[in-house]
Amino acid sequence: MTDKIVFDIETKNTFDDVGGQSNIGKLEASLIGTYSYATDTYRVFDEHEMEELGALIQKAHPLIGFYSKKFDVPVLAKYFNFNLAAIPHYDILEEIEKNMKRRIGLGVLAEANLGVGKSGHGLQAIDFYRNGEMQKLKDYCIQDVKLTKQIYDLIRTQGFLWIPDRMTSKMTKLIIPFTELAEPQAKLL
Repeated sequence: MTDKIVFDIETKNTFDDVGGQSNIGKLEASLIGTYSYATDTYRVFDEHEMEELGALIQKAHPLIGFYSKKFDVPVLAKYFNFNLAAIPHYDILEEIEKNMKRRIGLGVLAEANLGVGKSGHGLQAIDFYRNGEMQKLKDYCIQDVKLTKQIYDLIRTQGFLWIPDRMTSKMTKLIIPFTELAEPQAKLL
C-alpha cells in the first residue's frame, strides 16, 4: 500500500561546518518530521530510527516536501540502502520556481496563504539540537511539516498560491497546475 508522506528534516550542522553548500551530503540529520495521509499522523524520527523511516519512505507515493529535492534528499540519501531520489516526489518550492522563476521561503508563503508563519528558522533548530533542547527541536520540525502539508493541500484543492512581492505588499496569484501522481502498477509475475 502506498501513502502520501510529507516530510522535513533538521540537521546537526551548518554548511559552514561542512565546507559549504557543495558538501551538502556531509550534513547530518538530527530529526526528520513526517505526516502520513493514510494514518493521519505526525511523527518525528531521530537518527536511531532511520531503518523505520526508510520503510515508511519506501511506501511514499508521493514524498512531499519544501525544497526537499535539493536539500532534504541529498542529506538523507546516505542513511538508506535504496535510491531515495527515485521515490516519486512533489517538491513545493520546485513547483513555485517552475511557474514563477523565483524562490520564496516557507514562512513567507505560509503567512501569505495560511495566516501563520514559522516558529523559527533552520539555524535556530541547529542550536536546539546542540543545546539538547530536543522537545523544542521536535516542535519546530513538526510545525514545518504541518505548514508544508497545509500548503500542499491548498495547491491540490484550489490550484494556486498567493505569492507576496518582495518590495511591496502586493500579492500575485500563482496558478500551480496539479495532477495526482498515478498509483504504481502492481508488478506481474
